[in-house]
Amino acid sequence: MATLGGKPMSADDLLPLALTNFGHFTSMRVDGDGSIRGLRLHMERLVRDCKTVWGADLDATLVREYVRRGLEGQSGPCVVRVTIYDPKVEMGHPADADEPHILVSVRGAGALPPEPLRAMSVPYERDLPEVKHVGLFGALHARGAVQRAGFGDALFVGRDGRVSEGGTWNVGFIDRNGTVVWPQAPVLPGVTMALLRKHGNGVEHRTAPITIDQAKRMAAVFATNTSIGVRALSAINDKELSAEHPVLSELRETYLSIPGETL
Repeated sequence: MATLGGKPMSADDLLPLALTNFGHFTSMRVDGDGSIRGLRLHMERLVRDCKTVWGADLDATLVREYVRRGLEGQSGPCVVRVTIYDPKVEMGHPADADEPHILVSVRGAGALPPEPLRAMSVPYERDLPEVKHVGLFGALHARGAVQRAGFGDALFVGRDGRVSEGGTWNVGFIDRNGTVVWPQAPVLPGVTMALLRKHGNGVEHRTAPITIDQAKRMAAVFATNTSIGVRALSAINDKELSAEHPVLSELRETYLSIPGETL
């Protein structure tokens, strides 16, 4: 079920988005009680990215209302995606599109935490990495390529040799001292990552440049986003990694203990 501007949408409404692939979004996991971890951060992302992509203001109160409508009749955990795009956008004149609309879509959510993930490193840098935009061709092409090679997802490495992020997730590392290390690189400022850093519960966090060789020597590696929470990586390329580490368990417990916010 998808709505545009709070009303059922047609296939024609989707054509501009499909043909230009120009817009931005956020995805939020909705728990069974209807609450959303990091809801305020998701709204702040939409407002910030709307200004960057469209040069326009976004009414976060209206977004919340449309999300409430989109969730009517839903039961159990789900993931709601809010996509911001202008149905008038044209490939030749994107600057003329300055009235972004709110598209809300809902899908089921998987159990937490998901099975450990095997990742393969690939050279790739997302366009405008600080924005959660709909330009996913490069990321999905990389994901498909590594899956055909027998891995679960791609781990991006920039031209400077530094690890940045995963296909649609942030990556974190646990060093031999039990400290969580986030990569110092152009990455999406993920909501789950921000929540884990804020609710440390005694776990130390720091940021540092990480190469693939350094990543392979870490005590543990994990992926984070709103859909998966904290997901262990069991391999990077040919290096097997431990999917069980005390800090991993603490991070999972911390994430699940963070109270959700209501719409």
